[in-house]
Amino acid sequence: MKKTGTELTGVKEIARRANVSIGTVDRVIHNRKGVSEETKNKINAIIEEMDFRPNKMASLLASRKILNFAVLIPAVSDETDYWSYPLNGIKQAAEEIRQFGVIVQYYFYNLDSKSSFHTAAEEMLQNEPDAILMAPSFVEESIGFTQKIRELELPLVFINSDLPDQPGLSYIGPELYQSGKLAAQLTSFALQKPDKILTINIATGLENNHHLLRKEQGFKRFFEDSGLANEVITLNINDTKLDPTEKALLPALTAEPAIKAIFVTNSRVNVIAEILAKHKRTDILLVGYDFLKKNIDYLITGQITFLICQRPKEQGYLGVMALYKHLFKISEVEKSTYMPIDIITKENYMFYNG
Repeated sequence: MKKTGTELTGVKEIARRANVSIGTVDRVIHNRKGVSEETKNKINAIIEEMDFRPNKMASLLASRKILNFAVLIPAVSDETDYWSYPLNGIKQAAEEIRQFGVIVQYYFYNLDSKSSFHTAAEEMLQNEPDAILMAPSFVEESIGFTQKIRELELPLVFINSDLPDQPGLSYIGPELYQSGKLAAQLTSFALQKPDKILTINIATGLENNHHLLRKEQGFKRFFEDSGLANEVITLNINDTKLDPTEKALLPALTAEPAIKAIFVTNSRVNVIAEILAKHKRTDILLVGYDFLKKNIDYLITGQITFLICQRPKEQGYLGVMALYKHLFKISEVEKSTYMPIDIITKENYMFYNG
């Protein structure tokens, strides 16, 4: 009798036809509890129709081999809760695949400390993971670490930011350059011909923050391609705290009174919003990133005009599931999965579930 696809692909097809999860199909195949009689009968009928023989999955589960997935991402900090969102997605995926013998271990580093990245990365390798999910915030350090992972022949998935010319199993996150171009287009609608725009990168070790610089490049390219006369000025601030940022921003605004829009290339747009509010600068359009509480507060008051969001929780979830699908040979993993570019305003933020 004819079979269609591999056995594990068969599990996926059964789930699709029955309109249930792969986990539900697995519970029926292995006679586990937690599935209604109606659903069980429906799945068994499809299994019989497909003449499906789940020997491969049964053998894999019977071996009871434990797989260790390692997650290397920035820690949640007092300055930004951004990384709580990918972490929630990662934990959701971890819970879903735990029944298949997958253990997810977490390693966190400080975004202000390259040494903390080294420490967390080395600890992770010492524990001999079977697969790795990583957010490569420090480019040079991440490239060196990626080379070690390649030598060990471990599957590697990047989230939030990719690495230039560094192969991995998959990248799941924003298309950085295009999101910068979108921010520029939003900004351009509010500008007059003599108005200037200030692009602000706020991070320690900016030379290593590839994801910020790619957004800035996309932003500038939009104005170049559009033939608009508005000048784009860049301000790099190598300290993420409020006082140093204020000391850098205010002279720039004084020196360039024609600045009527500011684009912040990461989630720290709320720091700029706080400074502008303090100095009663309501004449400047402000665009930045991410659906964080502080950002939403300033969005509601109108100090921030637009937030660009790219579903960080979904990035974390899909990253873990990509490793799971690859190691269990469920399906081919896309080399790149770009998140939708969502535009959030004070009129629609209450409906957003990113």
